[in-house]
Amino acid sequence: MAEDEQNTIETRSFLTYVTELAQLLGIEDVGMEPGDRHARHLAHAVRKPLLERPSLPDEWFAPLMAAAVYDPDPSFCRWFIEPAVYAFGRRRVMAALVDYLQVGTDAERSGAVRAWYSAHVPLRADRSPAYGPGGVRDPALDESQDIKTDWLEASLRVFAESTDLLMRHRVLLNLPTSRTAYPAQLRELLETTVASARVHPDPHIRRWAAAAD
Repeated sequence: MAEDEQNTIETRSFLTYVTELAQLLGIEDVGMEPGDRHARHLAHAVRKPLLERPSLPDEWFAPLMAAAVYDPDPSFCRWFIEPAVYAFGRRRVMAALVDYLQVGTDAERSGAVRAWYSAHVPLRADRSPAYGPGGVRDPALDESQDIKTDWLEASLRVFAESTDLLMRHRVLLNLPTSRTAYPAQLRELLETTVASARVHPDPHIRRWAAAAD
């Protein structure tokens, strides 16, 4: 799929999910802008109410994650990831992004890569009332070391299996080059990935391999 066609699909889907969130929040959609500006207008309208709620219904989790994944701008997908992390926990959010990376379409995989950085957002008790009652938060909500390992493995496997050059480029360049960042169970897969990247025709991928060496 051409990148401009993929971007059109992402914009259309982004508008769909942001509209759903606006409806859940009771925000009236009166936008008349073209698709991408309309979606951003609605995203701006839902951003603050999402973060200000002391809790979010469980059925809001899926559209929140979908809006984050389909947001074509990596600078703004945090608007959906951040309230999801506060309300549902970093662990659940990261696990959902791993699922998108493992079994999603190329558009969803790309969106998951964009959103992964925002899933590391630092949490503060004064940032959202959903942090926890009385400023106390259950640490189990945010325990995610094993999920981060799952993300590394999924990224390495997407690089090995994808036939889309841009997809392979995206997942690899978001991976650490230090071998110490990978647990022992991923070392063999990592070495296979580095060996493949060394001889890849894409110069950016070869540079990643050189940095890993």
